[in-house]
Amino acid sequence: MGLRHCFVCSVELVSFAGRSAEIRDRLRINSRIRVREVRLIDEQGAQVGILQLRDALLMAEERGFDLVEVAPNALPPVCRIMDYGKFRYEQSKKERDARKNQRVVEIKEIRLEPKTGEHDLDVKSRKARKFLLEGDKVKFNLRFRGREIYHSEIGRAVLEQMAETLRDVAVVEQQPLMEGKVLSLLVAPNAKAKAAAAARDKEIEQREIERRLARAATAPGAGDEDDEDELDDDELDDELDELDDDDETDDELDETDDTDDELDETDDTDDELDEIPETDAATGAPDATNK
Repeated sequence: MGLRHCFVCSVELVSFAGRSAEIRDRLRINSRIRVREVRLIDEQGAQVGILQLRDALLMAEERGFDLVEVAPNALPPVCRIMDYGKFRYEQSKKERDARKNQRVVEIKEIRLEPKTGEHDLDVKSRKARKFLLEGDKVKFNLRFRGREIYHSEIGRAVLEQMAETLRDVAVVEQQPLMEGKVLSLLVAPNAKAKAAAAARDKEIEQREIERRLARAATAPGAGDEDDEDELDDDELDDELDELDDDDETDDELDETDDTDDELDETDDTDDELDEIPETDAATGAPDATNK
């Protein structure tokens, strides 16, 4: 029970310390300022002078801004009238940009031996040069085996040869140092290598932007609107063709109706002719046989 209680207390102390550090990093504003008088700077950056805190708060409130304590260690503390929300946003944006632009420098390790041949040294020096031009540091670790430790001057000469080979792109940050059975040499990129690394990073970023633009241009949905327009035009043409077909069908039906009317008139005429009595051609009297 006692151990658990101690553990809980330690956790609470750690969390409280984290919160206090976070609060300490923030600036005090408005009613959080606990001083009697302040040196005031207005929103335009002009010096107003030393004022009572309540007068400074009233001035900031009348102008629609916040009163921010920017130099709490000064005598009296320096306060500025500003838009605190906008200030915090700009600060966070600057921090993000700084984190984005900063580059993490890595330390690349290259292993050597006192009896490493010239060809292998050339290969390892080219690899180290590549790392340096990328902006990274290089640490050469030369390990002695067995009785080779008694001839450390051979290993030191190898490391000095590597440093001389890379002199145009590197500076020696740490001279050869013996750590147990390992002799180490640390080199860092010089101004030329850093400039090359920056140019390389910029080129990679430009290529990435061009690749994204090309991908966006060749995306499947890039020509959907044109396709939809073409489809709409085709559908409109089909509808017009259907309307023309309907008109032709209506005309054919009208012609059929006219033909039917003519046939009906012909039938009526035949009926009238049937009703007229037949007469004898010679006498002019009606034909009796028909009766």
